[in-house]
Amino acid sequence: MNTNASLRLAQPLGAAALLVVAMLFGAASHAADAPPTHPTPPDTLQQRIAACTTCHGVHGEGTPGSGYFPRLAGKPAAYLARQMQDFQNGLRKYAPMEYTVRQLSPAYMQEIAEYFSAQQVPYSRSPVPAVSAATLQRGDQLVSKGDPARKIPACASCHGSQLTGVEPSTPGLVGLPYDYLSAQLGSWRTHTRATVAPDCMAVVADRLSDSDITAVAASLASRQLPADTHAQPAGSVKPPLPCGVLGATGDRT
Repeated sequence: MNTNASLRLAQPLGAAALLVVAMLFGAASHAADAPPTHPTPPDTLQQRIAACTTCHGVHGEGTPGSGYFPRLAGKPAAYLARQMQDFQNGLRKYAPMEYTVRQLSPAYMQEIAEYFSAQQVPYSRSPVPAVSAATLQRGDQLVSKGDPARKIPACASCHGSQLTGVEPSTPGLVGLPYDYLSAQLGSWRTHTRATVAPDCMAVVADRLSDSDITAVAASLASRQLPADTHAQPAGSVKPPLPCGVLGATGDRT
């Protein structure tokens, strides 16, 4: 083959090669421009509660070692649902919880509440700071008998004689961390935690001194667990304040 013939053959072959290269680069460019695909997470209850279990434990048992994240397992479903609604409506303040529940429907929150309410897992004790015997004695008095002179009702008068809660919506206090208990009592006093009226805990917290809060938190966090940790049945207590959800009446002044 002479030189001229070789050149004539090389020209179309070179053009074809350039076209193939251009097509490959074009395809790569389109692939880079395409949005990445993400697998759709499974629509299961376990997936839905993943945000809850990250802080509150796999079964809602709480994280006693942190001293803060409370137990959800076994608490009355109506109480758990109400707390999510309070975060959603801005009555209770804690940014991670407010963000987590912001878009949840009432039915979705009820489903989550019923799941954790049904969980039965062992309690774990959390550390309690060293307090004086007098402080613990004061705490035990407020927990069991209150302070009638200052119109402070006993914790047991609303949360049950064993402090395990009362159906349908009063939570248990036993097994909760000291830091969590003292922080929540403080939050009611500073109005960063509230609930729908009548807000009995806001009334009680306003009547507690700083030393009372320390005493109550230490007493509750150090109490031995009762043999039966289930919430008491509805109607088993008649609280001295009108706590709304229990349908009780009383003096809230």
